[in-house]
Amino acid sequence: MKPFQESLKRLLPPRLDVAPGERLRAAGGGLAGLLATALLARALLDAGQPWLIAPMGASAVLLFALPASPLAQPWPVLGGNLVSAVVGMACAQLLGATPLAAGLALALALLAMFALRCLHPPGGAIALTAVLGGPALQAMGFSFVLAPVGLHTALLLVAAALYNNLTGRAYPHRATPVVPGHQTADAAPNRRLGFTAEDLDAVMRRYGQVLDIDRDDLDSLLRQAEMQAYQRRFGVIRCGDIMSRDLVTVEFGTSLQEAWHLLRRHRVKALPVVDRARRVIGILTLVDFMKHAQLDRHEGWAMKLRDFLRPSGLTHSDKPEAVGQIMTTGVHTASVDTHVVELVPLLSDLGLHHIPIVDQERRLAGMVTQSDLVAALYRGGVDEATGFEKAVA
Repeated sequence: MKPFQESLKRLLPPRLDVAPGERLRAAGGGLAGLLATALLARALLDAGQPWLIAPMGASAVLLFALPASPLAQPWPVLGGNLVSAVVGMACAQLLGATPLAAGLALALALLAMFALRCLHPPGGAIALTAVLGGPALQAMGFSFVLAPVGLHTALLLVAAALYNNLTGRAYPHRATPVVPGHQTADAAPNRRLGFTAEDLDAVMRRYGQVLDIDRDDLDSLLRQAEMQAYQRRFGVIRCGDIMSRDLVTVEFGTSLQEAWHLLRRHRVKALPVVDRARRVIGILTLVDFMKHAQLDRHEGWAMKLRDFLRPSGLTHSDKPEAVGQIMTTGVHTASVDTHVVELVPLLSDLGLHHIPIVDQERRLAGMVTQSDLVAALYRGGVDEATGFEKAVA
């Protein structure tokens, strides 16, 4: 009995790790999308034309449950449905509602979708609908391609774009951006070890089959898996464990002269800019001074800096006078509970040197620098008792 139960378990598909909220979001999208499509189509089409065809249900599953899928993007959906409708109607007109017409419609629709780079599984259902839809549908001829197929598809695409974006899922899907490294031919620092983009492309060419995931998304997921493995290896090292806590900070209205003296006196290269609640609103670095004082050219460097720091004494001046006028906004921060490995892309690929660390109330708690991270990863990879490198789990 037990071997039989084990065999049954192997036949079952693995559990879908989809959050309950995402399941409800997808179901709500299917309801809203098909309802809107049906109501609008019924208002726009003639009385004899179908106000909804069954393959739109399959398209809706992809558009609302899998909006990141390459098979659910606008061109595959529109192109796949239209070309399949053309092929299916052509087979129906030539061969009638026969098994041969049904088989040929599906096969030729698949080949056409591959050739036009618009593979969309519901297209196969549309090709069959053209063959098996009965005399009334076949009497429509190739007008079936534009209405109802073209109209239904266009309405469903509009509904999917509106619903997905309103519920936090970008559509059309944008591939995961590759963070640029320094402006050289070298790969970003975070991509110089482990697998490369060329490795992934070579494996995908050898695989040679359809993957229902964007290539850049696959790359991102594999690198996140690498990051998860690093976390397992180095153990639980949080930003709060390695951050500097005794910080020098400035406020929006701090004068540039005072901020410059703080940088020099404390021998630091960055100052967090905080508000009265000690929440981070910016960061001031040496680069900000160089950029706004035009110190990128060596001629007259000292004089330019003195002129830049000297207060104008005017109530209104075009020259920056306070930290808030030159600071960098949109600061990347991390939580005290963030694992230090998650800082690697920020400090390597983005070229950042300082990451402000905030507590649960988003107040500044500390700062992590590149040096802090290097030291933490070194200590995390070395057994403190023996001094030898830890074995990879």
